[in-house]
Amino acid sequence: MINASIKWLALIGLAFFISSCTKPEPALLKIQGQTMGTYYQVTYVLSSEQTSNKQLLSNALKELIDQQLELVNDQMSTYRPNSELSLFNKSESTQEVSDATIKVVSEALKIYQQSGGAFDVTVGPLVNLWGFGPDKKPNKIPDAELIEKTKQSIGSQYLSIDGNKLIKSKPDLYVDLSSIAKGYGVDAVAEFMETKGINNYLVDIGGELRASGTKLNQQPWTLAIERPGAGQDVQRLLHIGDSAIATSGDYRNYFEADGIRYSHTIDPKTGRPIDHKLVSVTVIDESSMVADGLATAITVLGPEDGLEFATKLKQPVFY
Repeated sequence: MINASIKWLALIGLAFFISSCTKPEPALLKIQGQTMGTYYQVTYVLSSEQTSNKQLLSNALKELIDQQLELVNDQMSTYRPNSELSLFNKSESTQEVSDATIKVVSEALKIYQQSGGAFDVTVGPLVNLWGFGPDKKPNKIPDAELIEKTKQSIGSQYLSIDGNKLIKSKPDLYVDLSSIAKGYGVDAVAEFMETKGINNYLVDIGGELRASGTKLNQQPWTLAIERPGAGQDVQRLLHIGDSAIATSGDYRNYFEADGIRYSHTIDPKTGRPIDHKLVSVTVIDESSMVADGLATAITVLGPEDGLEFATKLKQPVFY
């Protein structure tokens, strides 16, 4: 990390030196990669002072962004056996973790309280039971007795924080931050870009986004909301300014049995997939992490209760 940061500073100095001889135009650039089981894409504008050596700057920037996202995975991935979160899940009571993991869990617990339990990061055992977990075999309907038994092992009321320690009051409690950590990753990259003097950017991790400033020629970033079930058809175009946006929906990940469609989104209270007609929710917030968590909460709550919840929070949403 230190060597990469030194490289970045050296390249910035080189760019400023070259720009004293020539005055290039600002440039719109793009960095792409893979993280958290999906893609990431960062589109950004380099000022005229930075574009003289834009390819070297872009390479150094990608290296640093990859490091940032690797760190998030090392902290919060459930697929990495030695991540902070995995070590906590293996423990029977307590695990010391980073400030970043504490921040995400704190927000998850806040949304859990706000939503009356609709957003619950301990719901993983039920997700696995319905076949939407790592094994990815969504083709079976669990019996009612097994659902009720599995429900006894979940509940964010059994999860707490003390300083930098995560604490569980149920030894088998399992925490999965996938419904909020991706949004945190977007925020982490966005804030990192600003530390490098880049204030015009669009960060996208698997469809969770955060925008700042403008594109070239003061043009706003234009974000598209996809029409559920219609492929790449666009339902609405948005300009959100310096904000973040997250979408939750069940129209891609589901299975059907006996003519009934079962969503991958599980209601913690019933232990079963949601069965209302709200298929997609988009939330706007200053933080992608917050938008990510709230979008899931509203999806679980459904159209009426979800709208009432968003209205209470004065949260901009789009169904």
